[in-house]
Parts: sequence; C-alpha cells; structure tokens
Amino acid sequence: MVKTEMRITASPKQVFDVLADGWSYAGWVVGASHIRDVDEGWPAEGTRIHHSVGPWPLQVEDVTRVARVVRGELIELEARMWPVGAAKIRITLTPAGPEATDVVMEEEITQGPAKVIPAAAQALVLKPRNAEALRRLGDIARGRA
Repeated sequence: MVKTEMRITASPKQVFDVLADGWSYAGWVVGASHIRDVDEGWPAEGTRIHHSVGPWPLQVEDVTRVARVVRGELIELEARMWPVGAAKIRITLTPAGPEATDVVMEEEITQGPAKVIPAAAQALVLKPRNAEALRRLGDIARGRA
C-alpha cells in the first residue's frame, strides 16, 4: 500500500465529520468531480457514494463503498473507477494533541489494468495525489470548525 501521512490542525472529530459527509467527497478527493448520490446512512459499512471521476466530458461514473468504519478513528473504502480499476483506501485518524490529528492515508490498487503498474510507479502518482487530498481534507475540517 502507498502510505501518505499528514498532521492536520483539527480534532479527530472535526476530520471524521468531513469523512462522514459523503457530499463533501468531491471537495477533498483529487479526481472526483461530481457526487450524484450518497446512500442513506453513509458512512455505515456497505453504504456507497455515487460519483463521477475526471474532467467533463470524459467523466467516468462509478461508486465508492465503505468496507469498514470505526467512527472517529478509521474508514476503509473500496473506490472504483472502471475501466481503469479499483483501489482499497484506508484512512486512520490518531489524536495529536487537543486540536490536531495525525492522518494516515494508505491506498492500494486492487483490480483492473492499473494493478499491473509496479508499486514504485504507483507511488509516484498516488503519494502526491493523496498528499493534496489530505491538505484539502484538513482545509475543509478547519473551515467547518
């Protein structure tokens, strides 16, 4: 898994509140361009965000599903973007003082043609993309506070 870490100046609750708002997904996930629907009960296990990925008019419509969640601490997602593939994403939140959170985002391509790309090459794309996603996540969490 490609691992990206960042300290966010917001509490774990504030950060998780953004993750728990499926409609905010396109605001912090790099590449997600439009949210079409969010299943009732998001982020309960098995619920999905129905999203579009990529620039218009080349958008791909697909879904991201919650595989596991521990409120305030962890969310594991299965993100799809066919025909490119699918990925497993784990976001872990650890308190780092009263108003800070250490966030670890791990991503692994699990299906599709992109899976054959060597891990080192995947990291060249995923690490900066996920660092930007965590910066955006932090900005939204701080902005809501």
